[in-house]
Amino acid sequence: MGRWEPDAVGRLRAAALELFVERGYEQTTVADIAERAGLTARTFFRHFPDKREVLFQGAEGLEQTMVEAIRQAPGGASAMNVVSAAVGAAGGYFGDIQVFARRRRDVIATHAELRERELTKLAKLSASLADALEQRGVESVEARLAAEIGVAVFRLAFELWLADDEHRRFDAIATDLLRRLGRLAPGT
Repeated sequence: MGRWEPDAVGRLRAAALELFVERGYEQTTVADIAERAGLTARTFFRHFPDKREVLFQGAEGLEQTMVEAIRQAPGGASAMNVVSAAVGAAGGYFGDIQVFARRRRDVIATHAELRERELTKLAKLSASLADALEQRGVESVEARLAAEIGVAVFRLAFELWLADDEHRRFDAIATDLLRRLGRLAPGT
């Protein structure tokens, strides 16, 4: 192994996902992941605290993107319009990761610890969105409600985006869901 290898994080993530699919999450060790990536376990731990986080790396960046969209929304916009902007901003964060995300989803679905971690990340996202809304002056209960609705739309849009026959961009799916949401409660 050389001293420096390009894209260590990408190689580790790809190796981990391959091994999780081939062997299962429980049967895969950090040493296995590092070896498959052509790196050392020490390099792995420079980038990830544990093997679980290989699947969740980037959640903080997504959260920051969505919170920043809330902060940048025009003054006077309704809480739901601001949250809609945040959900739409998530689409720009994802790029072209559908294949990876589909495999990731399948691995997470088979392991309770990973499903719990996914829910924890989503709860943290909701809390951060609510905090950002409150900083804009939205009342606490309304901020929490709007954030929870936003996360629900985000989750469903992400799920639909990962469907094998889906070809729309994430933000197009999210926009469609938000439009449908508006039709569920007209005039409210």
